Amino acid sequence: MALFLTFLGKGGTGRTTMAIAAAKRFACQGQRVLLAASDPSPALGLMLGAEIGSEPKEIAPNLKVLHLQMTVLLERGWEELKKLEAQYVRTPFFKDVYGQELGVLPGMDSILTINAMREYQASGEYDVIIYDGEGNQTMLRAIGSPEILSWYIRRFRKVFTDSELGKTLSPFVQPITSAVLNVDWSSDNFSQPLGQFNQLLDKWKETLADPNRAVAYLVTTNNPVAVATARYLWGSAQQVGLIVGGVILNQALATDKVSFDVTQFAPLQVTSVPFRSGDDWHSLCNALPDFSQAAQAPKPISINVAARQVSLFLPGFDKKQIKLTQYGPEVTIEAGDQRRNIFLPPELSAAPVKGAKFQNQYLIISFG
Repeated sequence: MALFLTFLGKGGTGRTTMAIAAAKRFACQGQRVLLAASDPSPALGLMLGAEIGSEPKEIAPNLKVLHLQMTVLLERGWEELKKLEAQYVRTPFFKDVYGQELGVLPGMDSILTINAMREYQASGEYDVIIYDGEGNQTMLRAIGSPEILSWYIRRFRKVFTDSELGKTLSPFVQPITSAVLNVDWSSDNFSQPLGQFNQLLDKWKETLADPNRAVAYLVTTNNPVAVATARYLWGSAQQVGLIVGGVILNQALATDKVSFDVTQFAPLQVTSVPFRSGDDWHSLCNALPDFSQAAQAPKPISINVAARQVSLFLPGFDKKQIKLTQYGPEVTIEAGDQRRNIFLPPELSAAPVKGAKFQNQYLIISFG
């Protein structure tokens, strides 16, 4: 399974530069690399000295690059949707609608991007996939969307089956679905058509939980706004389940190294890299952190069943910004404008929250 690597930080701090340098270094090490960019502007192509399209193009040994063009991804996704529809529905509704006719709805670009990353990662053609995205809150919401979608599926399936409407319709579900659909939904009105979708969501969540398969690095300068933005994105990444492996201090002059307060990002390692000059990538590539050490960074969540505790790493937040709510087997954590739903293991699902404390950037929740 390929490593998914991305960079977070304020615009102008050098995220794209770091993505290119990382791609070049991995490729020089013999790793098969795909550098995928969400911005269709010519900037990346100019920096690489190559023309980039919507299909992976090899621009150097072991290094392929592409722009993720939403209209192209939408056309592909639409054709896959019609295949699934034909699999489940005897009289397809969408057979006369073509992907080329569709516009990209707001929010759909996030789903398309994550799906494309998942497909490239599962293809077996790459050892490393570097995603040069917006590097902001919007991108993090896209990366965390599988967990959010899973929550909606769980909740609304339960809401429907427990509702008066669901109970009223249930006697008619089997004969209707038998007459119209190719599958029997009698046991669960939603399980069959959502089964494949849930499997894809679960695979992506498993990927995010493993720092050897998915990791982000913060990119900042010594500018106070850039530092504050990086710290905020650090905490936000934890909330969507994405591990942050370290910090890259870009454009680091000698004075920057002295004045930069590394404790702002403790316990992460801060790596200073030189300002890139012209076409010299060698010095920058060599100065990058050892990305294989990301596994040593704090994980967003850990569950200790024996101690009956759940610990969440929430850097950049204080206890006044955190709200905890329990709904049956799930606990909802609000930190700033971020919200995360934690599905508890069976050993804790029936236990009430006994207490919670905020200590050393961790929210520690105890269950009775």
